[in-house]
Amino acid sequence: MTTHTDDTKSQGLAAEVPVRLNWSQHAPEVYKAMIRLETAAKRGLDPALYELVKIRASQLNHCAFCLDMHTKDALAAGESVARIVQLAAWEESRHFYTEKELAAIELTEAVTVLTDGFVPDEVYEKAAEHFDEPELAQLIAAIATINAWNRFGVTCRMTPGHYTPGGHA
Repeated sequence: MTTHTDDTKSQGLAAEVPVRLNWSQHAPEVYKAMIRLETAAKRGLDPALYELVKIRASQLNHCAFCLDMHTKDALAAGESVARIVQLAAWEESRHFYTEKELAAIELTEAVTVLTDGFVPDEVYEKAAEHFDEPELAQLIAAIATINAWNRFGVTCRMTPGHYTPGGHA
């Protein structure tokens, strides 16, 4: 089987950046807690919406490892290439998504990028129009969880390109 590294050499691509730290090996209890949090956070949420949230947060956080993982998982679950590609420019590509998905994507951005120090009321209220309170609580938990995963991935420089869909299950 050819690996991504072998492909890189044969195609003249840049070398992979080495992983800084295999944090899950050195902090296994934290990793296990994150897996439990992930499992709890996704309960009751539409799987397609959940993947869109994970992809959008990972785009904003520049987490290549999570982008590799969640785009592959989304594709394996039947998500369209067009919706995944357009997610980076969702405001100009609104017609690819439902109003509920748009509210979740906008909330994902507000929670992920806290440059103003808060989630705007209008963003929260729009999400609250599309999600009942238990589902909204789950959505917020899902957004917080992917942001935590992104921080591990970016800080430890986890390498994208080797993930196989379903590989984290």
